[in-house]
Amino acid sequence: MTSVDPSTSPAVPSPGLLVQSATAEQLRRRPRVVETPGFVAGLQADDPNPYLNYATPLPGAEPSAADVAALVEAFRARELTPRLEFVPAAAPAVAPALLAAGFTVEAEHDFLVCTPDTYLPAASGPRTEVPCADDEFAALDAALSESFGGPGAASPEGAARLRRTCEGGGAVRYVRAADGSCAGGASCTAPALGTAELAGVGTRPAHRRAGVASAVVSALTADLFARGAASVWLEFSGEDSRRVYERLGYRPLGTRLYLRLAPGDAPTRAAVDKD
Repeated sequence: MTSVDPSTSPAVPSPGLLVQSATAEQLRRRPRVVETPGFVAGLQADDPNPYLNYATPLPGAEPSAADVAALVEAFRARELTPRLEFVPAAAPAVAPALLAAGFTVEAEHDFLVCTPDTYLPAASGPRTEVPCADDEFAALDAALSESFGGPGAASPEGAARLRRTCEGGGAVRYVRAADGSCAGGASCTAPALGTAELAGVGTRPAHRRAGVASAVVSALTADLFARGAASVWLEFSGEDSRRVYERLGYRPLGTRLYLRLAPGDAPTRAAVDKD
């Protein structure tokens, strides 16, 4: 297995290489970190949700079958689903090695990047707020859970993760509805290698198409630039959200791939026999 660390190179990395390097660095800040040859996994001690527990390859990694098997075992030993998120262009040998071992494609998303030079503040929209009290974090966690409609119900642990994001150098914003409830919100990681990931943009169904997403993304982007971030990146879930982000100055600059190994599966014999 080989890999390179672009953070030690004097050359300015491409957007994809930067996003991949920053993803690895962000995972190293998780409550539980596991590193195996060519990979780093960031895990949550309080939630087995696969979207919160995943690995990413080091840029330029060329994993052997044994390296993939070690990664799988690191997840299985903790009763977690082996799952990865990464920029395939930053580590071209990784996807073929994982697919040969039995991993399947969960999703593939374009990522968009905004810089201070491209940023266009939202011209109008609802006022955003910074959560401070426990009930505000809980309300935002509940709103995001409802907006995504997938695995992961609202919980005290989810609210605590949002608070840790704020206290760890990241940022969280939400919009309060007319009835005082939370209409939606989003969060952004603390910068790593000069870039920050804006994620979890969600709006309750009853409050969609009212500018909530645009308002919170605009506010978070401006906040991170004020803190010195050189760029902010995010992914989008559909063409409507893509248009919202592009109006704020986000530009598509690459693709991220999500892979997972089904529960109970193990690296295939063919892949293991390649070593």
